[in-house]
Amino acid sequence: MTIQWFPGHMAKARREVTENLKLVDIVFELIDARLPLSSRNPMIDEVIHQKTRLLILNKMDMADETQTKKWIAYFEEKGHPAVAINSLEGKGLQTVFKAAKELLKPKWDRMKDRGIKPRAIRAMIVGIPNVGKSTLINRFAKKNIARTGNTPGVTKKQQWIKVEREIELLDTPGILWPKFEDQQVGYKLALTGAIKDAVINMEDLAVYGLNFLQDHYPKRMEERYQIKEMSEDLVETFDKIGKLRRCYTNGTEIDYDQVSELIVRDVRNLHLGRLTFDFVEEY
Repeated sequence: MTIQWFPGHMAKARREVTENLKLVDIVFELIDARLPLSSRNPMIDEVIHQKTRLLILNKMDMADETQTKKWIAYFEEKGHPAVAINSLEGKGLQTVFKAAKELLKPKWDRMKDRGIKPRAIRAMIVGIPNVGKSTLINRFAKKNIARTGNTPGVTKKQQWIKVEREIELLDTPGILWPKFEDQQVGYKLALTGAIKDAVINMEDLAVYGLNFLQDHYPKRMEERYQIKEMSEDLVETFDKIGKLRRCYTNGTEIDYDQVSELIVRDVRNLHLGRLTFDFVEEY
């Protein structure tokens, strides 16, 4: 299965980000803590160049805590300051403010030296679809300003949002890149909901998910599906899961579409625990 998804509004969003970059002091690059590399759009580096940037690992409550700590250390070592948050519950938001102020202190000091009165920080939020940008903005603003949704592509245009007196945020639509050089990245993004299910073969995605669990979280897979390892015959594996979870079409035959959706839903809804799909050790 080849996974691609690049709606027209995303190409427009890239142009808008480029044009408005000069209006902001810092870029908040929001990434998914479950896939800290796979959820980073390589085009972002091309677009923002040397602009001050803070990496924000969102959905930390859904990711493997040990791996999240390793990823923050990894990014720091590469010269990219990073913090982890849970925008849905508002956890870690103060670390974002604190980190942004520290990163911009040299610029603010230069402004003071020239007699310029400090103003609110102007930040642009960028990231791929469904990474939680609108939810984060609403948490910052303490009210529902930005539209949110559990499907990718909700935000379609840019908007400025003021957060008290400290910061002004420029929201941007989620931007994916036109082609995934590594199809593993496409699978990971699809499995975590960054790509619309309508363009995905759910059975292939479920098989990818099971293979990943077998390689990285075998005990979770065994506990959930009572399977120690996948059979070479995928039908046999799906039959076992289907019988266990009673996924039948007419009472006797296994509904493989239902099994596939079940596996993907289990991954996304934490029924298999907190999972990270990018391992520092593998990079």
